[in-house]
Amino acid sequence: MRCTEPVCVRMSLAALAIGLGALMAGCASSEADAAAKKHQIAEPKVSMPSPRRMKSMNEVRAQAALRLMEANPQGTYTESPPDVLMAIPVLEVELNGDGSIRRIHVMRYPSQAPETTRMAMDALHRAAPFGDVSHLPKPWKFAEVFLYRHDHRFKPRTLDH
Repeated sequence: MRCTEPVCVRMSLAALAIGLGALMAGCASSEADAAAKKHQIAEPKVSMPSPRRMKSMNEVRAQAALRLMEANPQGTYTESPPDVLMAIPVLEVELNGDGSIRRIHVMRYPSQAPETTRMAMDALHRAAPFGDVSHLPKPWKFAEVFLYRHDHRFKPRTLDH
Protein backbone atom coordinates (compact mmCIF):
# COMPACT_ATOMS: atom_id res chain seq x y z
CA MET A 1 0.00 0.00 0.00
CA ARG A 2 1.43 3.40 -0.98
CA CYS A 3 1.19 6.34 1.39
CA THR A 4 -0.88 8.34 -1.08
CA GLU A 5 -3.87 6.08 -0.58
CA PRO A 6 -6.69 7.63 1.53
CA VAL A 7 -6.31 5.17 4.44
CA CYS A 8 -2.59 5.85 4.76
CA VAL A 9 -3.08 9.62 4.53
CA ARG A 10 -5.77 9.52 7.25
CA MET A 11 -3.48 7.46 9.50
CA SER A 12 -0.63 9.92 8.96
CA LEU A 13 -2.90 12.87 9.74
CA ALA A 14 -4.16 11.13 12.88
CA ALA A 15 -0.60 10.51 14.05
CA LEU A 16 0.27 14.16 13.41
CA ALA A 17 -2.80 15.31 15.37
CA ILE A 18 -1.88 13.07 18.31
CA GLY A 19 1.68 14.37 18.29
CA LEU A 20 0.55 18.00 18.22
CA GLY A 21 -1.95 17.33 21.01
CA ALA A 22 0.77 15.81 23.18
CA LEU A 23 3.07 18.75 22.48
CA MET A 24 0.34 21.26 23.36
CA ALA A 25 -0.52 19.37 26.55
CA GLY A 26 3.12 19.56 27.58
CA CYS A 27 3.18 23.30 26.97
CA ALA A 28 -0.03 23.81 28.93
CA SER A 29 1.38 21.78 31.80
CA SER A 30 4.61 23.79 31.92
CA GLU A 31 2.63 27.05 31.73
CA ALA A 32 0.44 25.91 34.62
CA ASP A 33 3.54 24.92 36.64
CA ALA A 34 5.10 28.35 35.99
CA ALA A 35 1.87 30.06 37.06
CA ALA A 36 1.72 27.88 40.18
CA LYS A 37 5.24 28.98 41.14
CA LYS A 38 4.27 32.61 40.57
CA HIS A 39 1.23 32.34 42.86
CA GLN A 40 2.67 29.86 45.34
CA ILE A 41 2.81 31.44 48.75
CA ALA A 42 6.05 30.66 50.51
CA GLU A 43 4.93 28.47 53.37
CA PRO A 44 7.17 28.41 56.41
CA LYS A 45 8.05 24.94 57.63
CA VAL A 46 5.34 24.21 60.18
CA SER A 47 5.92 21.81 63.04
CA MET A 48 3.04 19.38 62.74
CA PRO A 49 1.80 17.11 65.53
CA SER A 50 1.77 13.41 64.81
CA PRO A 51 -1.47 12.32 63.20
CA ARG A 52 -3.87 10.51 65.50
CA ARG A 53 -5.10 6.97 64.86
CA MET A 54 -8.31 6.94 62.83
CA LYS A 55 -11.18 4.44 62.72
CA SER A 56 -12.35 5.05 59.14
CA MET A 57 -11.37 6.67 55.86
CA ASN A 58 -13.89 9.44 56.62
CA GLU A 59 -11.81 10.26 59.71
CA VAL A 60 -8.65 10.15 57.58
CA ARG A 61 -10.21 12.65 55.16
CA ALA A 62 -11.26 14.97 58.01
CA GLN A 63 -7.82 14.80 59.62
CA ALA A 64 -6.17 15.42 56.24
CA ALA A 65 -8.28 18.56 55.75
CA LEU A 66 -7.22 19.89 59.16
CA ARG A 67 -3.58 19.07 58.43
CA LEU A 68 -3.87 20.90 55.09
CA MET A 69 -4.92 24.03 56.99
CA GLU A 70 -2.15 23.62 59.59
CA ALA A 71 0.62 22.95 57.06
CA ASN A 72 -0.41 25.78 54.72
CA PRO A 73 -1.35 28.73 56.95
CA GLN A 74 -0.39 31.39 54.38
CA GLY A 75 -2.26 29.70 51.52
CA THR A 76 -5.58 28.92 53.17
CA TYR A 77 -8.64 30.76 54.48
CA THR A 78 -11.20 29.89 57.14
CA GLU A 79 -14.09 32.13 56.13
CA SER A 80 -17.03 30.93 54.06
CA PRO A 81 -16.10 30.56 50.39
CA PRO A 82 -17.18 33.39 48.09
CA ASP A 83 -20.17 32.87 45.81
CA VAL A 84 -17.86 32.84 42.80
CA LEU A 85 -14.68 30.81 43.17
CA MET A 86 -11.61 31.20 40.99
CA ALA A 87 -10.92 27.45 40.66
CA ILE A 88 -12.06 24.10 42.03
CA PRO A 89 -9.53 21.30 41.51
CA VAL A 90 -10.57 17.87 42.81
CA LEU A 91 -7.85 15.43 43.83
CA GLU A 92 -7.96 11.80 44.89
CA VAL A 93 -5.18 10.87 47.28
CA GLU A 94 -4.03 7.27 47.57
CA LEU A 95 -2.06 6.49 50.70
CA ASN A 96 0.56 3.96 51.72
CA GLY A 97 -0.10 2.01 54.92
CA ASP A 98 1.92 4.51 56.98
CA GLY A 99 -0.23 7.44 55.77
CA SER A 100 2.31 8.84 53.33
CA ILE A 101 1.13 9.78 49.86
CA ARG A 102 1.43 6.98 47.33
CA ARG A 103 -0.26 8.73 44.40
CA ILE A 104 -2.38 11.76 43.64
CA HIS A 105 -4.94 11.46 40.86
CA VAL A 106 -6.51 14.63 39.46
CA MET A 107 -10.22 14.00 39.17
CA ARG A 108 -11.07 17.51 37.96
CA TYR A 109 -8.80 20.11 36.42
CA PRO A 110 -10.23 23.63 36.67
CA SER A 111 -10.61 25.45 33.35
CA GLN A 112 -9.77 28.74 35.07
CA ALA A 113 -6.44 29.00 36.92
CA PRO A 114 -5.06 25.53 36.13
CA GLU A 115 -2.02 26.31 38.28
CA THR A 116 -4.18 25.69 41.34
CA THR A 117 -3.99 21.95 40.66
CA ARG A 118 -0.21 21.96 41.20
CA MET A 119 -0.63 24.25 44.20
CA ALA A 120 -3.13 21.80 45.75
CA MET A 121 -0.77 18.87 45.16
CA ASP A 122 2.09 20.76 46.82
CA ALA A 123 -0.17 21.61 49.78
CA LEU A 124 -1.03 17.92 50.21
CA HIS A 125 2.64 16.95 50.24
CA ARG A 126 3.35 19.59 52.92
CA ALA A 127 0.51 18.20 55.08
CA ALA A 128 1.47 14.52 54.77
CA PRO A 129 1.68 12.01 56.36
CA PHE A 130 -1.95 11.58 57.31
CA GLY A 131 -1.59 8.78 59.86
CA ASP A 132 -1.27 5.01 59.82
CA VAL A 133 -4.09 3.48 57.78
CA SER A 134 -2.76 -0.08 57.57
CA HIS A 135 -5.43 -1.31 60.02
CA LEU A 136 -8.23 0.04 57.77
CA PRO A 137 -9.71 -1.87 54.82
CA LYS A 138 -8.32 -1.02 51.41
CA PRO A 139 -8.42 1.02 49.28
CA TRP A 140 -6.70 3.72 51.30
CA LYS A 141 -8.01 6.65 49.26
CA PHE A 142 -9.88 9.86 49.85
CA ALA A 143 -10.90 12.76 47.64
CA GLU A 144 -10.61 16.44 48.44
CA VAL A 145 -12.14 19.43 46.70
CA PHE A 146 -10.05 22.60 46.89
CA LEU A 147 -12.09 25.82 46.93
CA TYR A 148 -9.78 28.55 45.59
CA ARG A 149 -10.57 32.24 45.99
CA HIS A 150 -9.23 34.89 43.62
CA ASP A 151 -6.24 35.53 45.92
CA HIS A 152 -5.04 31.94 45.28
CA ARG A 153 -5.90 30.81 48.81
CA PHE A 154 -7.88 27.60 49.28
CA LYS A 155 -10.18 25.92 51.72
CA PRO A 156 -10.72 22.14 51.72
CA ARG A 157 -14.37 21.41 50.95
CA THR A 158 -14.36 18.89 53.79
CA LEU A 159 -14.16 21.81 56.24
CA ASP A 160 -16.88 23.89 54.59
CA HIS A 161 -19.93 22.79 56.55
